[in-house]
Amino acid sequence: MTDVGRHPRITLHALSEVVEVNGTVGNFTARIVKKARYVREKDCTSCGECVKVCPVVYPDEFNVGLSSRKAVYKPFPQAVPASYLINMDECLGRGCSKCLDVCDKKCIDFHMSDEEVHEQVGSIVVATGFEPYDPREMDEYGYTRFQNIITSLELERLVNAGGPTKGELVRPKDRKHPASIGFIQCVGSRSKQKGGEYCSNICCMNTIKSALVLKEHNPDLTIKVFYIDIRAFGKGFEDLYNRSRKLGVQYLRGLPGTVEELPDGSLRVAVENMATAKVEFHDLEMLVLALGMQPAPGARKLQEMLGLQLTPDGFFLEAHPKLQPVDAATRGVFYAGCAESPKDIKESVTQGSAAAARAVRLMHKGEIATEPITSEILAQHCKSCGKCAEVCPYHAISVDVKRKTPAVVNSAACSGCGTCAAECVFGAISMNHFTDDQINHQTDALLAENPWEKVVAFACNWCSYAGADYAGVSRLQYPPSVHLIRTMCSGRVDEKFIWHAFQKGAPVVLVSGCHIGDCHYINANHWTEKRVAKVRKKMEKLGIRPERLQLEWISAAEGIRFAKVMTAMEALRQTVTAAEIAETVSAIESRQQ
Repeated sequence: MTDVGRHPRITLHALSEVVEVNGTVGNFTARIVKKARYVREKDCTSCGECVKVCPVVYPDEFNVGLSSRKAVYKPFPQAVPASYLINMDECLGRGCSKCLDVCDKKCIDFHMSDEEVHEQVGSIVVATGFEPYDPREMDEYGYTRFQNIITSLELERLVNAGGPTKGELVRPKDRKHPASIGFIQCVGSRSKQKGGEYCSNICCMNTIKSALVLKEHNPDLTIKVFYIDIRAFGKGFEDLYNRSRKLGVQYLRGLPGTVEELPDGSLRVAVENMATAKVEFHDLEMLVLALGMQPAPGARKLQEMLGLQLTPDGFFLEAHPKLQPVDAATRGVFYAGCAESPKDIKESVTQGSAAAARAVRLMHKGEIATEPITSEILAQHCKSCGKCAEVCPYHAISVDVKRKTPAVVNSAACSGCGTCAAECVFGAISMNHFTDDQINHQTDALLAENPWEKVVAFACNWCSYAGADYAGVSRLQYPPSVHLIRTMCSGRVDEKFIWHAFQKGAPVVLVSGCHIGDCHYINANHWTEKRVAKVRKKMEKLGIRPERLQLEWISAAEGIRFAKVMTAMEALRQTVTAAEIAETVSAIESRQQ
């Protein structure tokens, strides 16, 4: 961080909050509120005289409340900028003013106010970090009731040479050195009731590292680890695990059910040992809760601000887990560290480097090249209803509904999914390279001869169409009656395309795309699902069997599933009679008249 503060081409806004982001890739405008420090950082020499006279004492957040600080303080050692700041919610203000009297540089200013800054940037890296799980929710472990139960973060500060005890492990209750210590794993992780259902990635190896550090300081210390299973999947991690076992660390499979405090301050832990299938009681002088990771508190607000997506766990969702692991679905936005998922330092550094490389790759040319497959507004047909802006997953369309001005498409933000064109009932949107006429002409060509023998399948380019390719590479057989029409997304499949195929004599129409939650265009396939359901209801009213319109989700890796689905489509086609097809054509023509 010190190097960042010195870099001539890096502007660091400490104690600041991003409150608004506007614009698109290459032209973002960020509105930042820089909180008042009440100490002019350019004048402060960090002499510390103000701290000596400050009478207000509060728990130190950096040391997780294990030590205290004054109302005027540095957030942590080596903070950038190196000046002090005053927490005015704690400070006595001008009623005290002792710090103001002793400051030779006169850099303390109680009248300082928040400052608003606007930054013009080309790309954004979201690195919001994580929030440690709050163990107070799990009252069965007695974190709030027993002083000798601490968290893994508190242990880190206790054994750190710069911590409140100068690296000595002592019991918080009586300041004695413990002879035995236990670790409880997965606190706030892998639980449906409390915390998250996901694995927090770092807990197992953090406990093993802490156990090794404690053994180095005190080889006679008894250490017991209560766990579900040990996940040591990284490079050299298994060696560390085996090394800790050789040093005498005991691993007991099973999580404690209850914790009781004994008269001397020690703790009695009741745990079902899954190896012996018996309930055991272990007396320990200290207990450490290995905390899981939770999404940063501001993730939801930032998600709404930037138009991003979140996973069910609350972390940010990447554009593609394999091909674009650091890219957001919004172009020009990238992820680093625990913003995207729980990860350790090595993985965070790797992802940070990847995010920086992606941002540089995007900006180094000075100009941004966009794909030609974008939507185009036909102003003469636009009624300014705003439906296109509502369904666009990238917020690339803006409409002034009140003034009734035609919609405007930002080509830099548009990714060409075509959902807007499919939802526009006025025909006011055309998709470059995937126009309505182009797709309907493909349908006409497919059904020009013997249409009753063919299944028309609209296939998403990224998943189901790629799944067909994978089925072919894998030498999988499926009926030749299925004919594919490629679209960039299943969201592009307009209701008109389906009716046109039935009118031309198609016995079965299939709409296929990415699985829900795995759409290449964020959530465009949600609109596909709604559209197909709406068409089925109309088919039912016209006396057409709704099952003749099928919707299937097939990923690019599901070649076998693709073959099975196409076999099922052929079986369905064989149930459709020539008379049924003729009745369908007649019903659709009557509906159009």
